[in-house]
Amino acid sequence: MMEKTVKRGTRTGFTTGACSAAAARAAVLGLVEGRVPDAVEALLPNGQRVRFDVHDGRCDAGTAHAMVIKDAGDDPDCTDKAHLTADVRRLPGQAEALLLLGGFGVGTVTMAGLGLEVGGPAINPVPRRNIEDNVREAGAALLARDGLEVTISVPQGIEMARKTLNARLGILGGISILGTTGIVKPYSTAAYRASVVQGVEVAASTGAGTVVLTTGGRTEKFAIAELPGLPEACFVQMGDFLRYALDAAVRAKLRRVVIGGMVGKLTKIAQGETITHANRAEVDTALLAELAAGIGAPAEECRAIAAAETARFAAERMQALGLVDAFHAALARKVVSTVMGRYPGRFRLDVLVCDFDGHKIAEASSDD
Repeated sequence: MMEKTVKRGTRTGFTTGACSAAAARAAVLGLVEGRVPDAVEALLPNGQRVRFDVHDGRCDAGTAHAMVIKDAGDDPDCTDKAHLTADVRRLPGQAEALLLLGGFGVGTVTMAGLGLEVGGPAINPVPRRNIEDNVREAGAALLARDGLEVTISVPQGIEMARKTLNARLGILGGISILGTTGIVKPYSTAAYRASVVQGVEVAASTGAGTVVLTTGGRTEKFAIAELPGLPEACFVQMGDFLRYALDAAVRAKLRRVVIGGMVGKLTKIAQGETITHANRAEVDTALLAELAAGIGAPAEECRAIAAAETARFAAERMQALGLVDAFHAALARKVVSTVMGRYPGRFRLDVLVCDFDGHKIAEASSDD
């Protein structure tokens, strides 16, 4: 009966990363305590602690196995109900060593441009740290003597990966282990779109005349640091819903819009996408190659960028050539021209670009 009282479209869930970390923690507890628990309180990347039910727990003196079933909440996520599985093996005498591996159903990285080691598992940096934090916390006594090898696997991962763009991104053989906070917000639902519009309206109510639109938590943190004088309510995580946010800004008669982002989402905005979800549109790497050519990048580099599948690849090549600032400035100017072409004279637009560590690398303005 309780479930029926939950408003559809707003229930949050947990990322593949958070579920993997919980499964790893449960397996480690099995080695420490001699029994894998039926439930575990795991640490999320955002600092929260959340209880997860644990399935299929078993252990002996040297190995342990545990599984957590992902609940994506109201997000229509193809990895909902995935079985995030952790197998932990004791490494005798290797005190403090922690080795993280990808097992069956976790993709293998085969191409540069994702910020992950080619040949390694597609486990993103934040989930990696979160898994390690949980393992080190739960297994501190054991790690004082021995190391631990943690293998994350997803039995349905190959099948689930067919519903993603992983293969096009060079991630083969399974899904990616993702998540920056551990929580899945229903970004893909009408409820989330409505919350974005509401956020813009709240920004307008502050009287500051400005809304700052970001694509997620990391870019919002960056934008807040860049614009310290603005009320907190002026900052809105628009997720993938640029069009809804900008239309709301026009209706609210906001005089200034700031977009803060990284290369991937900004490329989609520059190419004219107004819904920037990964499953809705691919990155136009030919556009990035054109921008690279415009700042003097060699022709062979531009061809490689055009042939790549990710915007990050272009950013990494520009970094290697010493053209990273000029490249991102050109991208920011392209975002300004694309957006202002659709909203001529409606507001001043500033675009702030940060790198993957949240540091500012470029900006552009429609007033320039």
